[in-house]
Amino acid sequence: NPSSNPTPSTNLNPKGHNRRRSKQRIEEYNLDELSSPIVMMADQRTTAQLLQAATEGYEDAIVVPAITSNNFELKHGLLTLVQNKQFFGHDKEDPHAHVRYFNKITSTLKFPNVLNTSIKLMLFPFSLEGAA
Repeated sequence: NPSSNPTPSTNLNPKGHNRRRSKQRIEEYNLDELSSPIVMMADQRTTAQLLQAATEGYEDAIVVPAITSNNFELKHGLLTLVQNKQFFGHDKEDPHAHVRYFNKITSTLKFPNVLNTSIKLMLFPFSLEGAA
């Protein structure tokens, strides 16, 4: 029997057909009260800027260990070899390839009583130029 339990949202019209209530209550809202407040971000930097390492205060970050050898000097030809393939920091340059090349050159160097790490730290700034 369809008239025994009508749902609250339907009424039976005289022909026994269900119809929805046509009068719905529409409330007026103040849209200013419903909108979220605008919150400003504390840090306005872009993602690219956030990913860049801070450089302020790190100008002298590479510290070369003391060299105790009396007759150690870097030859001009070695500096030229390192500077011939400098890394400029351009988008199309591969920093990993630059480090591999630098390691290849400096791994062949041997000086008595001088750590290879000291030589690399001393030479590396000469392998960089520009934005790098």
